Amino acid sequence: MGKKQHQSDKTYVSANEYAWYYGGKNAEKTDRTAFRRLPFDHCALSLQPFHDPYATWDGHVFDLSAILPYIQKYSNNPINGKPLDLKSLIRLKFSKNQKGEYHCPITYKVFTINSHIVAIATTGNVYSGDAVNELNIKQKNWKDLMDDTPFKRTDIITIQDPNDVEKFNITNFFHLQHNLTTKEDEDTSNTRNLRVLNSMTSDALKELESSYSQKQKEFIEKVSGGEPEPEKNKKALDSVNVANYSLGKVGASLTSTIFQVSTKQEAAVLDEYTVKYKYVKKKGYARLVTNFGDLNLELFCQECPKTCDNFLTHVTNGYYKGTIFHRLIKHFVLQGGDPTGTGGESAFPDGKPFEDEIRPQLTHSGRGFLSMANSGANTNKSQFFLSFRSCKHLDGKHTVFGK
Repeated sequence: MGKKQHQSDKTYVSANEYAWYYGGKNAEKTDRTAFRRLPFDHCALSLQPFHDPYATWDGHVFDLSAILPYIQKYSNNPINGKPLDLKSLIRLKFSKNQKGEYHCPITYKVFTINSHIVAIATTGNVYSGDAVNELNIKQKNWKDLMDDTPFKRTDIITIQDPNDVEKFNITNFFHLQHNLTTKEDEDTSNTRNLRVLNSMTSDALKELESSYSQKQKEFIEKVSGGEPEPEKNKKALDSVNVANYSLGKVGASLTSTIFQVSTKQEAAVLDEYTVKYKYVKKKGYARLVTNFGDLNLELFCQECPKTCDNFLTHVTNGYYKGTIFHRLIKHFVLQGGDPTGTGGESAFPDGKPFEDEIRPQLTHSGRGFLSMANSGANTNKSQFFLSFRSCKHLDGKHTVFGK
């Protein structure tokens, strides 16, 4: 006897007891060892990185060179076996940053296996799911974020959903289960295993090869013999452009036999922009005249001298004259500064892009800040944008140089 003698008595049968002792259905066992994930930037048919991507309305991505002969031979979807024709394919337009990585052209976030990636069927432009959700769906702005092409909500195609990884499970692909191949596949079957690499391995091999070849070239040039060629257009050293540090040739020749022997210290020469910008101590001001009124701008020349120099040079030489604001996104930004429609060019030699001038005290807070538009890190040219609201997600990616 005891007060706990009936505590194990139950008036019901548990799910575990029903499944294992009373004839119930056993718990399903999923074999995760057979799961093989296809990277989002690979063709679902050739299993190789795509170069000319096309997608179905289900979000399956194929390379044109692989899907074209397949559909001509089988007329079905290689993933699920459903009927498929060439007219139903949609060409995708992925954007890349300076490093060659696929990213969202609005948020500039690099796409990974954990990114939510969507495409607009009417244009084929590919964005992050967050950008479309915040700037299109929530704002009920049914226009493409890049070129203002109208679209419907049904035109949003999900390329990758991090919550639906089974979509990229290679073992479930119809063409692999039924061994459906084309003539091109049969011709390259002997070398297929050598080309099947995930994106991380491929990037590592490319970086290793480039660094090895570059170092090998430098080594051959240094040990090929003879005195180094005299520097062309070498800048004259004076009291203004002299640096407070040397070129380090004496130390390099002492510690390494590759370098030519040097016994004389030589001061480094500062470039003209470094010399010029150290004297900038005040803010700058500019006025943009538009057909809707004037815009008075205050420029942070002391914090961002090179960016302000580029902007003021374009203003004074008439580069922006007659230029339209080619992008207007409601509750986001107003962008312009591209008179030729080709991306623009900087005010520096050859119009080359220049580096960012990110300052922690200058953020995209509030309405009316002036910032540089770019296509990645250190790719500033002539395009700029004005904000309609705070854009904290742009901090650290775009140079704020005025308001």
